[in-house]
Amino acid sequence: MNRMRRLVVLGATGMVGGLALRYALARPDVERVTSVGRRKLGLSHPKLTEVLHPDFADCSALRQVLEGQDAAVFCLGTYTGVVADAELRKVTVDYLVNFARVLIASSPSAAFSLLSGDGADRTGKSRIAFARYKGEAETALLGMGFPHVYIFRAAYIYPIEPRKEPHFGYRLLRSVYPVLRVLFPNHVVRSDVLARAMVRTAVEGAGERDHVVFQNREIRRML
Repeated sequence: MNRMRRLVVLGATGMVGGLALRYALARPDVERVTSVGRRKLGLSHPKLTEVLHPDFADCSALRQVLEGQDAAVFCLGTYTGVVADAELRKVTVDYLVNFARVLIASSPSAAFSLLSGDGADRTGKSRIAFARYKGEAETALLGMGFPHVYIFRAAYIYPIEPRKEPHFGYRLLRSVYPVLRVLFPNHVVRSDVLARAMVRTAVEGAGERDHVVFQNREIRRML
């Protein structure tokens, strides 16, 4: 019989993270889900442990919380064009690095599923800040020694639930999604498909592949 899993979810108040949390809680092979975030979820579940953490620039206080975890699903992030460049890098790179360092110290055998982004550039040469920072985050995570790292480079993520879009560009993309889905199917992905793929891979793995980058085309085909 397979052992029951323990997962930690980051970004559970967000679009993808919230769905990932729900899917993890619904899986019979998941024993415990720990949500770490800055805001309360407003959700109660017998499998759920909620930990409020105000500042991801310092995750040292989470050391005990992260002991005994089998996997992390990291969906913490922010939108380009909404925050300043320095804040974008802090959330994209620094928060990930600080959390991952504490996780691997507390649970060295844990798997890590990371929500990255289409176009992530590990060379650091891209003129697009989002691409550079996502690439920097991927490189840092892959160098930390996690036995299993799964990187999900999603393109446009279509929100399946109503929400307030961060700016006009996202409102436009949402309105034309039915057309994009037909004309450019490999450049869009539903938020529920992405969330399920991240949780499923964190729990079940990816076969014999220990470090995998899933491009948007592959994510769409996973479920």
